[in-house]
Amino acid sequence: MKIGLDIMGGDYAPETTVAGAVLAQRQLPEDIRIVLIGDTGKIAPLLAKNNSSPNKFDLVHTTQVIEMGDHPMKVFPKKTDSSIAVGFEMLKRKQIDCFAGSGNTGAMMVGALYSVKAIEGVMRPCLAGVVPKEDGSNGTLLDVGSNADCRPEVLCQFALLGEIYTRAMYNIPAPKVGLLNIGEEEEKGNLIAQSTYQLMKRMNNINFVGNIEGRDIFSDKADVIVCEGFVGNVVLKEAEAIYEIIKRRKGSDEYFERFNYEYYGGVPMLGINGTVIAGHGISSALSICNIILQARHMVDAGVTAKIQKAFSGKLETSN
Repeated sequence: MKIGLDIMGGDYAPETTVAGAVLAQRQLPEDIRIVLIGDTGKIAPLLAKNNSSPNKFDLVHTTQVIEMGDHPMKVFPKKTDSSIAVGFEMLKRKQIDCFAGSGNTGAMMVGALYSVKAIEGVMRPCLAGVVPKEDGSNGTLLDVGSNADCRPEVLCQFALLGEIYTRAMYNIPAPKVGLLNIGEEEEKGNLIAQSTYQLMKRMNNINFVGNIEGRDIFSDKADVIVCEGFVGNVVLKEAEAIYEIIKRRKGSDEYFERFNYEYYGGVPMLGINGTVIAGHGISSALSICNIILQARHMVDAGVTAKIQKAFSGKLETSN
């Protein structure tokens, strides 16, 4: 297995990305190679700084960087030798099994759609976040930022994408799927939520349990929680803020430690023809390490192939 990593992406790259790659390399078996994609002139001294050497990695040199402030749609076709563009081209050519980076998230999404493309039948790929539940398990929240506005049919696809991902990654045989709403009753919510509810309850390929309120997100009521990217991103950032407030106030709690984004790595892009994970722009070395380990888990679980198989036909609904 080869895991591609954009070492130039992120607020603290390449120092943190190389350090994170070294941490991950020490935990992975020898038959898994991490491919460092970026300015190789900067890699050797950073590897030495972290007591590692270039022969433990595959190195791919690039001359350009897509900056955090660059407009994704405008810059991606122009910076063809950027670490992001080269990484996606390698993924497309199957020279790597997955690609991860903590750079411009918009450019990562554009690159995915431009290079490996969406799986046939998927209307909109999405980003899936981890929900640390109070019982010790993890759930999935999607979308968490890539689609601010969604039609009911798109939200139904998110439900299936989340179901497949959660079943494969967390070994839950029949994940409970809930629709994030302002009340539990079937008629609650705006017109989009009401229409989505009616479609979801007719789907035969998910275990739909109805509406989920905001206070139920971290409970065991649902394993997969579906919402538009606008709402999902607000929830994700609020969870991060809660953790930061607790730490600033010198609080210590085993459960709330699980709100630390560093332990989860990044958010997978579901619905594209390849395994891609986007990390936080402020990713630390620990976060980069966990992004790489997460990518390995996704490849081993065969998430992309399972989604491709599920979307080879139409979504099943009952009459």
